[in-house]
Amino acid sequence: MDYTGTAPTGQPRHSVGNQPSEPPHGRPEQSEHQHGQHGDEPGLDPGQWFSQEFWDERYGGEPIWSGKPNPLLVRYAAELAPGIALDVGSGEGADVLWLASRGWTVVGTDVSPVALRRAAGLAERAGHEIAARISWQQADVLSWQPPERRFDLVSVQFLHLPGDERESVHRRLAAAVRPGGTFLVVGHHPADTDTMHRPYLPGMFATGEDMATVLDPADWAIETGDPERQATDSDGTLVTIRDAVVRAVRRG
Repeated sequence: MDYTGTAPTGQPRHSVGNQPSEPPHGRPEQSEHQHGQHGDEPGLDPGQWFSQEFWDERYGGEPIWSGKPNPLLVRYAAELAPGIALDVGSGEGADVLWLASRGWTVVGTDVSPVALRRAAGLAERAGHEIAARISWQQADVLSWQPPERRFDLVSVQFLHLPGDERESVHRRLAAAVRPGGTFLVVGHHPADTDTMHRPYLPGMFATGEDMATVLDPADWAIETGDPERQATDSDGTLVTIRDAVVRAVRRG
């Protein structure tokens, strides 16, 4: 389903978006980052975190995220010449809107049509010049096969999956990067589980080095890292956490 250029009526009051910080579980402020599966409600089956129904309900109320683009996307994409970008798990659309504002043509994908309608409405309000550069597509990342070697940038921000699913998804998404293009993956670092409460199963976190194993160094120039940032935990305490990052450029 394509939401390009449409600002649906009766749209919900929130959607998905992008930027790293902690989920708003019982916290008065909104989370900064707008991708990924956050859901630590008592008794919640983790399998529901990947369903359209879960995210439609989650995005049917107040906005979840800050509306700001993810800082590491800003850091790495700011130096790139605009081209065609794919934002995976686009949520409320902050990363998509930021890229489009810098001249990129962007496809934003999300499993939730509720999120996509919200993001499309925000794009329309940002103005025709930005909205015209954006298309929205409903897609289940667990099974979706994007077109191969199509994009100059594929951005995957805080999309946490079990190990086998993560490797499969990352392989398919990396295949969508054209020669000279960038594959950027950012997630919560597994070392932070003692510092910051996470609702995920332990296997849903990986270091940049672990995530990069799906890429062939003969085909990619690969950089990994674990940059630190400040965040507020559920008790309101300021803590230092790390993100797991892969930035890879396809050779050729």
